[in-house]
Amino acid sequence: MLPFDFHSPVEPLDFPLFKEKGIKVAIKRDDMIHPFISGNKWRKLKYVLQTAASLGKEHLVSFGGAWSNHLLAMACAGAKFGFRTTAFVRGEAISNPNLSLCSLFGMQLRFVSRAAYKDKTLLFDQHYRRDEQAYFVDEGGCSLEGARGCMEIFDELTQSYDHIFCACGTGTTLAGLSMAKAAHGGPTQLHGVPVLAGGTFIKDAVASLSGTACADAIILHTDYHFGGYAKTDPALNTFVKTFAAQTGILIEPVYTGKLCYAVFDLAARDYFQPGQSILLIHTGGLTGLLGMHEQFGLPQNANVL
Repeated sequence: MLPFDFHSPVEPLDFPLFKEKGIKVAIKRDDMIHPFISGNKWRKLKYVLQTAASLGKEHLVSFGGAWSNHLLAMACAGAKFGFRTTAFVRGEAISNPNLSLCSLFGMQLRFVSRAAYKDKTLLFDQHYRRDEQAYFVDEGGCSLEGARGCMEIFDELTQSYDHIFCACGTGTTLAGLSMAKAAHGGPTQLHGVPVLAGGTFIKDAVASLSGTACADAIILHTDYHFGGYAKTDPALNTFVKTFAAQTGILIEPVYTGKLCYAVFDLAARDYFQPGQSILLIHTGGLTGLLGMHEQFGLPQNANVL
């Protein structure tokens, strides 16, 4: 078995808003698991890589955009655990810090048109059908194995919470949490904050991985996507900067920034009852900030020595 065991810490979030509302809020720091195999990517890849190894596969093939946290995580995991890695990258050939890191970890990059990218199974078959060592890994690590890895978030908790929140891209993390919740029982309410516009599809994604009953038990908050995936605005950017400056916890505006913004906004709107406890899952992916550095750079009136 690959050495993938790690328990991330939970830290309290002490903000005046939460004290005023009489609630306790904490954040599980999955961003601290690994600098590149970060957060839920570590958990999503854990059983995928173990299955690939058990089948004797040596070549991982996956998919993502130019700023994909998943591709960087897989590139690093491949180097760490002895796999060759290849990525089909959506869109025209470009160079950026994220892809440079992927290349440094030995990943081969294949840029494909957005039209061709839509059929990932066909891409894999066209290039690697005859490669007995190649193993298909879906975009974002979306799979039942990925959800199984995310189930272990629940196992690591040393106390119960009234509400648990996570950001949602493919729905895999929320599916894992819902499977664990069903196994553990208890009154905890699970919440998802979709980071894409039209995020109601997350329920179908969760249902496909964990079953309809699990999907029906979750609550989605679909009004915090800020225009869609990787979209942001000045209010969200200001929130991210303020949160990081006041906590020392780095978040980004693609996933965890939207998650935290949603919980703060819900608290301000009296969504939670006094005395309730809320846990946020920090799903990592902080290298995405590299693609948004201009939004978080020096202010125009900064003094440069």
